[in-house]
Amino acid sequence: MASRILLVRHGEAAASWGQSADPGLSELGWRQADLVSSQLQALAGDQRPLLISSPLKRAQETAQPFSEAMDLPVAIDERVKEIPSPVPLAQRQTWLQGFMRQTWTEQPGALWDWRRGVVDAVSEPEGIIVVFTHFLVINALVGHCQGRENTLVFWPANTSVTELRRTGEELYVHELGEEMASRVN
Repeated sequence: MASRILLVRHGEAAASWGQSADPGLSELGWRQADLVSSQLQALAGDQRPLLISSPLKRAQETAQPFSEAMDLPVAIDERVKEIPSPVPLAQRQTWLQGFMRQTWTEQPGALWDWRRGVVDAVSEPEGIIVVFTHFLVINALVGHCQGRENTLVFWPANTSVTELRRTGEELYVHELGEEMASRVN
């Protein structure tokens, strides 16, 4: 059976990487969540997708308008949570900037385990799956599907929808979501 996996990057967060470990959405982020809900409803048509979210607030809040519109529960899955950082919050931005310039072959086992968990999370369910998640989770999946070594393979914008497809064991990118107009500092 073929599956469609719609990866939704969360809306704009109310705080930056270094300010909060788990910020909710900004006002703009809530508007983005409402807009992506309409887009997802059109993509789902009359089907009832499985909804999965990262446990982080900004992802769950992005899922909320679609969940309510479709009257569907959202399953929380730790495997689609943002990449674990080996440094304190105050140093996270610097660490992430370095990580995004590296390849997967340079990463320690714990990050490989995280990446395998991300891939497993979207390789198990059948049908239409909508995953509300994060920038680097989407990058890990797209890079895996494309066989790329870079940790950063594209710049998904807030609430962009990237579609993967799975046929049997094959997981591949069907369509990349909208990219950011400017890069993250």
